[in-house]
Amino acid sequence: MWQIVFYEDHRSKSPVLEFINKLSAKDRAKISNDLRLLEEFGPNLGIPHARHIEGKLWELRPGDNRLFYFLYLDGKFVILHGFRKQTMKTPKKEIATALRRMNELLEK
Repeated sequence: MWQIVFYEDHRSKSPVLEFINKLSAKDRAKISNDLRLLEEFGPNLGIPHARHIEGKLWELRPGDNRLFYFLYLDGKFVILHGFRKQTMKTPKKEIATALRRMNELLEK
């Protein structure tokens, strides 16, 4: 089994968990299922549940929501950023937020 943790900022707040907690019960259930699949299959999880974005960055695809993540250390995935997808193409600012958070963790 793989481990999943959620990104926390310098104030120990998790913007990802705040995003998830504001969603409907149905959307939270979809996210919970995809996180369970990520724990079970790890990097072997693919379309339609997960898709490679760039470099080490991947996205989890539960319904209309997206969660960016990467494989950090020792079998640990960090969920970096979440947003509701409203267009066909993923907005660059959403990817930039995830990359900034990932780089912050990698520089520690």
